[in-house]
Amino acid sequence: MPTTSATIPAVVHHTARINGAQIHYVTAGVAGSPILLVHGFPETWWAFHKVIPLLSLAHRVVAVDLRGFGDSSTADDGHDSTTAAEDLHGLIEHLGWGPVHVTAQDISGGTVFRLVAAHPQDVLSLTAIETGLAGFGLEGLADVTRGGSWHIGALTATGIPELLFAGRERDLLAQWAFPSMTGVAGSVTDADVDEFARTYARPDGWRGAVGLYRSMLTEGDDLRALAGSSPLTVPVLAVGAGGGPFTSATLGQVTAGDVAAVQLEGVGHYAALEAPEALAAAILDFTGSVDAT
Repeated sequence: MPTTSATIPAVVHHTARINGAQIHYVTAGVAGSPILLVHGFPETWWAFHKVIPLLSLAHRVVAVDLRGFGDSSTADDGHDSTTAAEDLHGLIEHLGWGPVHVTAQDISGGTVFRLVAAHPQDVLSLTAIETGLAGFGLEGLADVTRGGSWHIGALTATGIPELLFAGRERDLLAQWAFPSMTGVAGSVTDADVDEFARTYARPDGWRGAVGLYRSMLTEGDDLRALAGSSPLTVPVLAVGAGGGPFTSATLGQVTAGDVAAVQLEGVGHYAALEAPEALAAAILDFTGSVDAT
């Protein structure tokens, strides 16, 4: 497994001290409204490496490693989605690019929802890819009796990630995570798995995921209250893939206006890796319409 970060020619790597952590991010593009890309699990900024060159033709792009993921600082035991949201706010301030189009996927949904609720001035629009929210059904993914996934309980149980996952990072990703939720054969390569596994194999490399999944299991009441008092008023695009209409159904409950929706057929959970051209086209069409108004 490699020990140095993977990269692509389109990006420049940066690290900044933000909200008490060293946050790693990459940038691309020289003109156009800015887009912030926020990964899910078990991912890092690398989840978007096929999409970034396409988006950067029309936008300035920043893709971040959330705290506890990738080459950003490892997270503390009490890490949560509120801290992750404040990290994103700090990054937007650090860049001086705000407001930005936010594109997020998977378990980062709670983080970006909190970002928009707490700092609406930061956000031009929200694109949610294969994303749910606690309080609106996402907790069901932890219920193995109803088809939920075992990994949520394992990640959130004290000491279990270190006991079960440490030293087995690549096997976990290569033999379970990506094969079980990928619909396009060959779209996630061995090199991709190596890059994701490299940073999860750091000491305390699972803590970012642990914090976000623990948040998912505890923040439902909080997010419902936020949705009631501060529903999304920015333009919203829901992109479904392997999860079908789950994302659009969720966003429709927390958005004051209409939610635009795109379904990527024949694609599994990892849309940015599996269908980068189709995903980039959907994002560009949406952000273009927002910028035009």
